[in-house]
Amino acid sequence: MITILYFASLRENLGRGAEQIALPTGTCDLKSLRALLRARGAAWGQAMADGSRVRAAVNQDLAGDDAAIKDGDEIAFFPPVTGG
Repeated sequence: MITILYFASLRENLGRGAEQIALPTGTCDLKSLRALLRARGAAWGQAMADGSRVRAAVNQDLAGDDAAIKDGDEIAFFPPVTGG
């Protein structure tokens, strides 16, 4: 199982702040996880689209799409943040 957290506008658009899912066979990096989530359709497809500006962290470390994921990991998705 992995824990997925959604922050800010993602939480609002997707209708949830967190979930736990079993990591399907073949899902071993952020890119494949995004594809799995995108396949849910509608808001998911838009939020996780290739080229979207949604950032990700694995176990609280900012990560790119090639970052490995494994059972027990915590994955966070969040929109770009601007400073002020």
